[in-house]
Amino acid sequence: MDEQTTANVGSGTLVESVMATIRHRIAARSLTPGTRLPSIRAFAKTMQVSKSTVVEAYERLAAEGIIRSRPGSGFYAAGPLAPLSLAEIGPRLDRAVDPLWVSRQSLEAGDGVLKPGCGWLPAAWMPEAGLRRALRTMARGDDVTLTDYGTPLGLPPLRHLLARRMAEHGIEASPDQIMLTESGTQAIDLLCRFLLEPGDTVLVDDPCYFNFHALLRAHRAKVVGVPYTPSGPDIELFAQALIEHRPRLYITNSALHNPTGAILSPVVAHRLLKLADQSDLTIIEDDIFADFEHTPAPRLAAFDGLGRVVHIGSFSKTLSASVRCGFIAAPRDWMEGLTDLKIATSFGSGRLASELVLTLLKDGSYRKHVDLLRTRLSRAMAETGSRLKPIGIMPWIDQPTGMFLWCRLPEGVDAAEIARRALSANVVLAPGNAFSLSQTASRFLRFNVAQSADERIFRTLEEAMSR
Repeated sequence: MDEQTTANVGSGTLVESVMATIRHRIAARSLTPGTRLPSIRAFAKTMQVSKSTVVEAYERLAAEGIIRSRPGSGFYAAGPLAPLSLAEIGPRLDRAVDPLWVSRQSLEAGDGVLKPGCGWLPAAWMPEAGLRRALRTMARGDDVTLTDYGTPLGLPPLRHLLARRMAEHGIEASPDQIMLTESGTQAIDLLCRFLLEPGDTVLVDDPCYFNFHALLRAHRAKVVGVPYTPSGPDIELFAQALIEHRPRLYITNSALHNPTGAILSPVVAHRLLKLADQSDLTIIEDDIFADFEHTPAPRLAAFDGLGRVVHIGSFSKTLSASVRCGFIAAPRDWMEGLTDLKIATSFGSGRLASELVLTLLKDGSYRKHVDLLRTRLSRAMAETGSRLKPIGIMPWIDQPTGMFLWCRLPEGVDAAEIARRALSANVVLAPGNAFSLSQTASRFLRFNVAQSADERIFRTLEEAMSR
């Protein structure tokens, strides 16, 4: 086997290893529909297993419909092809720093796994009592709420409420400029479908939220990174990228940047918008961490007036990741086209989730909940930093706020290697190069301070670094 195949085989039984190898070759398109598989004898020699092992593996794959047997002729790859794995698009990265690897390790982790590298709050920090109360209220409500499609733009009372909430940040958006989505991720996906053609260039921060990379790869966009500073993107390099690459789009967090926790300064915001206007650049402002702020930061959409800036958000971080509800605030003349696209891709809105969020936002408990979250996050930020510094892991910015602490490791320590070692101790970390398009963050880790209370995390880090 070649090294790439060996890396994907895994550590299961010999039969499972043979099956995994065939699956990988089909996913990588080296075995296309109708292609004859290696003979049992030849493949047993290649895999260094017995012929009976290959026979059983082939029989199992045939039972799953992945391959087909032709009596007297052998086994053949079945069709149609499975969808191309995102992991196969473009150059493969080491799985310890691959964005999709980080997401899967966090999402699939069992109860015994610690997740300081994940991007959400612990369940105990969420308003569980309020959610149950709201669900009981909805269960006694209108049958239509429980059974019918929502309108394409989404629940009108929630859109009115969101317009008032955005006004608190200086963003003027009428309810008919707001579209509800199933999440912040769906909002970005919908906008990419609306704005991009394959091969278009998109600017992102370097580092930035790693799922931006994966999502843009799925849209076959060319992605260009611009170094991020404690006050926003490096403006000189941003201007250079505009001239050099003529991008269609820029995606960023202006407040509580992910992963760095940095905050966009007003000076950088104004210069950024001036450059965008000169270059006819559209900006997607991802603002899903808005309610973690103590003092509101500048919003590009507020300065721009939703001219070329699209503002998105969701409630997955503050209310519930199970209640999928996000939103887009966009220029008025985009709304008809976005509505048609939403109908084509997801039909109506998720009415049940929208009603649940509206109930929670209206009952007065949400403000108290987020006030408590800010207090808890501030305390967790201080505690996490005080535990990391003695082992040589230092914050990138002074006095960080929010959920994420972006930290630099000592000279010569590779974050990806630390992440691999920590995973063997059931600790999921987020190494810096998962966020960096240029792969220049090998000495960084992102910590979710809300998920970093367990002493085992710091003990594991210290042991991994000492090795």
